[in-house]
Amino acid sequence: MDEGCSRIRRRVSVRKRNRRSLESVFAALTAAELKPGDEEKEDEDEETVAGSRRRKTMDVQPVENIDSEEDMFGDYDSFAENSLLAQVDDLEQKYLQLPEHRKHATDHATEDLCSESIKHNTLSITTVGDCTELKIDAHTKNQSGHEDVSIDPEADVLYDIPSSQVLFFENLYNSSNDLGDPSTEERDWNSSSHKTVNEELPINNVEQPQQTDESSSKVRTSSDANRRKSLKDHLKNTMTGNAKAQTPVFSRTKQLKETLLSEEINVAKKTIESSLDDLGPFYSLPSKVRDLYVQFKGIEKLYEWQHACLTLNSVQERKNLIYSLPTSGGKTLVAEILMLQELLCRRKDVLMILPYVAIVQEKISGLSSFGVELGFFVEEYAGSKGKFPPIKRREKKSLYIATIEKGHSLVNSLIETERINSLGLVVVDELHMIGEGSRGAILEMTLAKILYTSKTTQIIGMSATLNNVEDLQEFLQAEYYTSQFRPVELKEYLKIKDTIYEVDSKAENGMTFSRLLNYKYSDTLKKMDPDHLIALVTEVIPNYSCLVFCPTKKNCENVAEMICKILSKEYLKHKEKEKHEVIKNLKNISNGNLCPVLKHTIPFGVAYHHGGLTSDERKLLEEAYSAGVLCLFTCTSTLAAGVNLPARRVILRAPYVGKEFLKKNQYKQMIGRAGRAGIDSTGESILILQEKDKQQVLELISRPLENCYSQLVQEFTKGIQTLFLSLIGLKQKILLKERSLWEITVESLRYLTEKGLLQNDTILTEKGLLQKDTIHGSEEEFQYSFHITKLGRASFKGAIDLAYCDNLYRDLKKGLEGLVLESLLHLIYLTTPYDMASQCHPDWMIYFRQFSQLSPAEQNVAVLVGVSENFIGKKASGQAIRKKVDKNIVNRLYLSFVLYTLLKETNIWSVSEKFNMPRGYIQNLLSGAAAFSSCVLHFCEELEEFWVYRALLVELTKKLTYCVKAELIPLMEVTGVLEGRARQLYNAGYKSLMHLANANPEVLIKTIDHLSRRQAKQIVSSAKLLLHEKAEALQEEVEELLRLPSDFPGIVASSIEKA
Repeated sequence: MDEGCSRIRRRVSVRKRNRRSLESVFAALTAAELKPGDEEKEDEDEETVAGSRRRKTMDVQPVENIDSEEDMFGDYDSFAENSLLAQVDDLEQKYLQLPEHRKHATDHATEDLCSESIKHNTLSITTVGDCTELKIDAHTKNQSGHEDVSIDPEADVLYDIPSSQVLFFENLYNSSNDLGDPSTEERDWNSSSHKTVNEELPINNVEQPQQTDESSSKVRTSSDANRRKSLKDHLKNTMTGNAKAQTPVFSRTKQLKETLLSEEINVAKKTIESSLDDLGPFYSLPSKVRDLYVQFKGIEKLYEWQHACLTLNSVQERKNLIYSLPTSGGKTLVAEILMLQELLCRRKDVLMILPYVAIVQEKISGLSSFGVELGFFVEEYAGSKGKFPPIKRREKKSLYIATIEKGHSLVNSLIETERINSLGLVVVDELHMIGEGSRGAILEMTLAKILYTSKTTQIIGMSATLNNVEDLQEFLQAEYYTSQFRPVELKEYLKIKDTIYEVDSKAENGMTFSRLLNYKYSDTLKKMDPDHLIALVTEVIPNYSCLVFCPTKKNCENVAEMICKILSKEYLKHKEKEKHEVIKNLKNISNGNLCPVLKHTIPFGVAYHHGGLTSDERKLLEEAYSAGVLCLFTCTSTLAAGVNLPARRVILRAPYVGKEFLKKNQYKQMIGRAGRAGIDSTGESILILQEKDKQQVLELISRPLENCYSQLVQEFTKGIQTLFLSLIGLKQKILLKERSLWEITVESLRYLTEKGLLQNDTILTEKGLLQKDTIHGSEEEFQYSFHITKLGRASFKGAIDLAYCDNLYRDLKKGLEGLVLESLLHLIYLTTPYDMASQCHPDWMIYFRQFSQLSPAEQNVAVLVGVSENFIGKKASGQAIRKKVDKNIVNRLYLSFVLYTLLKETNIWSVSEKFNMPRGYIQNLLSGAAAFSSCVLHFCEELEEFWVYRALLVELTKKLTYCVKAELIPLMEVTGVLEGRARQLYNAGYKSLMHLANANPEVLIKTIDHLSRRQAKQIVSSAKLLLHEKAEALQEEVEELLRLPSDFPGIVASSIEKA
């Protein structure tokens, strides 16, 4: 206690200021509190204030009952003769007896006259509801943020108030009526002299108006004692709190930076709201944004088309926009600037929809640094990640970066919680995917729902390959902007045998002769390389980069090996040390394993790139290619639509993707990778073709891009039926304008009703209300009324494919009868994706071997789902099977064996070898299972009967998402940190999110092998953003717990009284 006392004493002494007499301050205060008409006198003894003041300090604990036996202010009575509060009491009583001050207790008109005579500082009493707040208007502020009141001292100064008590005047929140006698009448604030809420009374240099009204010469009421007692209570409690308060310490530099950024954002807000052409520092954004683009991305100046697009009237007026440019034209930068405008200036959330998980993660890594610097959150909605509905932020806004499927679920949750208007902007990359299968149907549904549920949400779509733009414009009600700009000139070539032709639209047959290949081939070499790939690639590598697109995954590996067999050993010397580092890191991330093909090709600077690689391998190889360590990739077409890896020359091994002939959209995407902005002056694409394909290729090059068509009807269960189910679930009306849709609608609704997802209530006719069991008739006769069933709601909330939703329900229901929890196998089976099971082809010998190694409890799981050991044994031995067994169940159980083994061993390589499956396929299976597990969790949350699954699936989803040892999971939550990198960081001592958030990028570079400066900065930024996000969520939870409920009885009652 002594230590606490000395600390308080020092603080009070330092903060002492010269302030005016309490006598005059409380004179003004009491004048405001007294009410004319209170004539009764109060018998109280007057005591003179002691000349010498004694300052006491003591350990303070805030309590609500100030009459407690345990006094807050130590061994002395707070109301003893020499205490400050006793002096306050004396001052109040003394004031009431001084004739020169009695004139303050006149009627309200006199008080108004007084308020007009203010010369300098004022004591302002603000009434809000039942609360009164006293404020001191000050001339200056001291550095700690407290207000410093400068008032001329008077002759009768009784006491200098410590600065810790000044807050009393700033935060007096309860009116004296509330804490006084309940029977005391309320002040008459409705009199003609009190039109305003704020009443200002003079503190000094006030001319006292003459007043001769005899009725106001003496004012004494029985409530005065209560009021003064209330005042004493307030002062005592306030002194208690203020004595404990710590002075906040602020960094002056940080304050200045934040102030500057805040000012620029305010200027940008005003600029956006105005119709002027002046766009402010950086396209309506603070100049700091421009500096960050220079710092993080090296972008110093925008292209002309980007400036033109950002200054379009349609963009300024927030109309929907579609813009189209060739690949590598810089489309994304325009979208990013528009997203930042929405987040920082209009203070709305933004959704960005991207086609693949890898691109989502890449974009999050790139924008996390901006989020940390500019104060917004970047949230990932891909795979199993994402909260539905999203967390509602207090101050900071969120940028949601989502895949097509997760974007749809996010929009559904916002519509359901009536928060869709909080979404200011939706950006769709690769808009042409709206015409591609089931994913196109989901994207179309998402955009349609936004269009019809929110009139304030802007939609921006971008693509490199759009043809029927008019149809898309009509659908999105959008403006259109296009340009043929490419930062690097692209030259297209065709190769037939050893002759190269340049594509020329003006030529008669669409091409002109360019040159003959000048490369000496031996007979042996011609057999190994009939397409002259070596001649084409050696013209650019190793000094420049090259991509070779192959029709199949196996072809990628074969071509990479073939090229390395022919290349001279001189290529081994180019960046030899860095290549050895790549091999070493590949081994580290794969627990010492290394693909034999990569082991042979990487020393030559060559690697293959396709879906058979693990995420860790793919990421490491892409980093090595971007750094120039690897100079040639043999890859599948997925690379063209995936991450941005440009090259000096792009070679198309054949005009096929798999067994299907190339489409114009695919061709454009592939050749669009040619030419690296800022590095190459030109880019080249060479399509290798045989004489038999010549005519078809010439037609391909000359024809326009394919049109985008709606996939809603073609993809039935993932299209129109899912749309109807979700619309009814979201209580949206279905209005048909086209008669041609009637049959499709009736058929879809009948299907949903038969599946038990919808219930048909009534059919409204002109004659009245009729109950119908079947759906029939035409649109002239009937208006259908449906409501969604519990199963239907669970299906659309869980984003379950309607083709499998009834199967899932049956499997979960059957699982409840005998759920085996001795191991994870049963739960894994329930969360194994149905669509992957249909594509599976088990190796029956491996199946039987793995089944035999299971424990009796685990074998019981197989029996429960309907697969016996006898059946698998007969299949393995090739015997005939008479008893029919569901093929999908058998395949699904086989995949669950793979996942179960993977979760136990956490080593993709050993599992790949054990089941004779490509490691990339196993990783895709794992990602699919994690995403499906998340969907099943949301499905079960809507059905009370499946309550037991909820807690179990939360943990299982986390295990499937990361599939690593528990200690690495916190590190892998950071975007861009995969298993290999997480293990490196953990071994280097970075064992938690806090460690990464506080790491120095320069130290990380030196500590972690093969980590670039850009990657280190992105990891630290992502960790900081995630940490801030978690802290904000916890803070919001605390505030929610401490906030007074809106339906609290007292509040409800008072609002009714006011009404």
